[in-house]
Amino acid sequence: MSEPVTSGRSGSPAAVARARSDDLQHIQRRRKQIIRLGAAALLALAVTSQAVLPPDSLGRDMIEGIGIAAIVLCIFGRGWCALYIGGRKKTELVMTGPYSMCRNPLYVFSIIGAFGAGAQSGSIMMALIFAIGCWWVFRSVVRHEERLLRDRFGVVFARYENYTPRFRPTWYRWQDEETLVCHPSLYLCTMRDALWFLISVPVFAGVKLMQELGLVTPLIMLP
Repeated sequence: MSEPVTSGRSGSPAAVARARSDDLQHIQRRRKQIIRLGAAALLALAVTSQAVLPPDSLGRDMIEGIGIAAIVLCIFGRGWCALYIGGRKKTELVMTGPYSMCRNPLYVFSIIGAFGAGAQSGSIMMALIFAIGCWWVFRSVVRHEERLLRDRFGVVFARYENYTPRFRPTWYRWQDEETLVCHPSLYLCTMRDALWFLISVPVFAGVKLMQELGLVTPLIMLP
């Protein structure tokens, strides 16, 4: 699936590996920091806004139901991706299964989950804001990750990059493997991260209750 390439760094192979690991850890820390800041900003927006649709209307129930379906799709989709990437992310370029259709399927399913989380407000506009905000965060992170992948996998990644979109799935490019090696701990870790999207259900229920009790006054009305 991949081949070793010259990284362009000076020093022993062990030093190069350590430098790459440090770069990846730095990117992961930065991603978590950006996600926390983005989540805080979106939560502030959720508290200070309200859906135009009445709380018990059919339209609002449908939007929230679609959101739940999106969150479920996110959870199962991230688990599906984890089956393919396993523990190979740092050592191999995975290009099969969901990774044959787009380069960042884990992030794609997270964007779907963000849409579902925003939809728990009962506002389709809020759902889109959550999804676009999530996409904007991941777009920045992916750029840094791709620099490392170009350095590590060279022409192999360049070919993969040319034929496989960053986020938009291309179903006709599907390629599969006969067998997969599953790492239970990594799989469960990925699923655990996805389950955080379910927190949006009680969070928005709490926001709704506070607004009804007059504890919070919404400043923005969203369709």
